Amino acid sequence: MKKSSLVVALPALVLSGLLLSGCGMFRSHKSWDAAKQESPLEIPPGLDTPAASDALVIPPPGANNPTASGATASVGGASGVIADGFVLSDNVDNTYRRVGQVLDGGDVGKVTARDDASHTYTLSVVAGTAKKRGFFGRLFHRNGNADEAGTAAREVQVTVSSSGSASEVRAQGPAAAVAKVVDTLKSKLGS
Repeated sequence: MKKSSLVVALPALVLSGLLLSGCGMFRSHKSWDAAKQESPLEIPPGLDTPAASDALVIPPPGANNPTASGATASVGGASGVIADGFVLSDNVDNTYRRVGQVLDGGDVGKVTARDDASHTYTLSVVAGTAKKRGFFGRLFHRNGNADEAGTAAREVQVTVSSSGSASEVRAQGPAAAVAKVVDTLKSKLGS
């Protein structure tokens, strides 16, 4: 009797497993047969592809004139000279003092002149445009001055002025040096 119950139970178990597993041969494919093609979307007149003539225009090297709501690009006075800055929510005298403390720290460059009346600092900043060598370039080319090529002291002027109830910090000079000064000031002053 054991053999006959096993012979009956095993196929019943396999059949019930197939039914419970949701085998695809037991499903209906009528929904695929009943599907029909919908008409394509129509673009209303006047809403065709927008003009792309000004889509990829790169603005000229210019200045960021920050405002309380954000910064707007504009062209600087001399070629190769840009102005960039940011806004701090503090009065002009406190901001000028805080900027002076950061600049006197020497992380950015050397302060060569300061004008307390006009809230202006003049810096000598070393900012290079040369690419630094990678691991293998440094390993096989041991010339220590190669990474320093193209670096020279650049003059940057930092001005603190009033911008409504806040203070505007602006740096003007060569692009690489201005970027270095503004990035350092922003990180140190928490802008």
